[in-house]
Amino acid sequence: MTPAQSRTLELLRRTGEPKVFDESFVDELRAEATDAFAEFHQRLGERTLFVTKHTLSKVHGCEAHYLAPDEFEWTPARARGQIAHKAIQLLINWKGEPTPRDLVDDALARIADEERDFGRWVASLSPGDEAELRGAAIERVNKFVETFPPLDKRSNPATEAAAQWPLDDPILLRARVDLVMGRPEGRESRKLIIDLKTGRVGAQHREDLRFYALVETLVRDVPPRKLATFYLDSAAPVVEDVTEPLLRTALRRTLDGIHAIIELENEARPPVKRTGASCRWCPVSADCAEGTAYLRGDDPEFDGDD
Repeated sequence: MTPAQSRTLELLRRTGEPKVFDESFVDELRAEATDAFAEFHQRLGERTLFVTKHTLSKVHGCEAHYLAPDEFEWTPARARGQIAHKAIQLLINWKGEPTPRDLVDDALARIADEERDFGRWVASLSPGDEAELRGAAIERVNKFVETFPPLDKRSNPATEAAAQWPLDDPILLRARVDLVMGRPEGRESRKLIIDLKTGRVGAQHREDLRFYALVETLVRDVPPRKLATFYLDSAAPVVEDVTEPLLRTALRRTLDGIHAIIELENEARPPVKRTGASCRWCPVSADCAEGTAYLRGDDPEFDGDD
């Protein structure tokens, strides 16, 4: 392995005594979530609410942005991560040694055949846009291959691993994890949850992983042992051990987010504006004095860098 791969493997491997969470703690966590959901149902009306890491990130950010109409459009810059993730998924299950270009080309072809908005957008790309997207995705897959430790098949690696809790309810927590390794043994926590990112370290990235850990715990009864955001540009992971306080905090943040969503969407509470990086792509920023000041650099907390 390269030095970067060895360094990452050392940070991710299991060390010390086996990690076992008390069964009563998991029962208490689930009971708290169940009781809170029952109270939320009365306020939710006939709606069904799907809660994801993106939902929580938006509502805990600027509430005005959260309520704004969704004007999302695919671009090669936005789509490169989706294509790279699909290519990495193929890599883990591919026989032989495909090149990153082979993987990305196959990923593009598979997605273009899908009957959904993203698939139709990929299928309609001009040759130039397709080349731009292919190049950006290949660069990401190259970084993963060169810097992430080789995946031992005995560690049960899985990509785009989905989880949902509860089974059937007006409020559903949904998670889809970039990469999961390991599996519980009895009540011993052995699972490692990994998110792949490019760019700068963000506090939000840790919150996303903690939400994944919470959903994993509610679904499987056994929490994961460790969380890691692997930054492809830096060839380095930010690693966090899963603890009882971490899971309790993740549940509180999730319940606070659901409470805010119901207040905003069902009970007409005025939204709270909070400036931040999302102002750069907020559809209402032009008519928002706070967002305009932030983008101008007048906000004292704005440092002029993404």
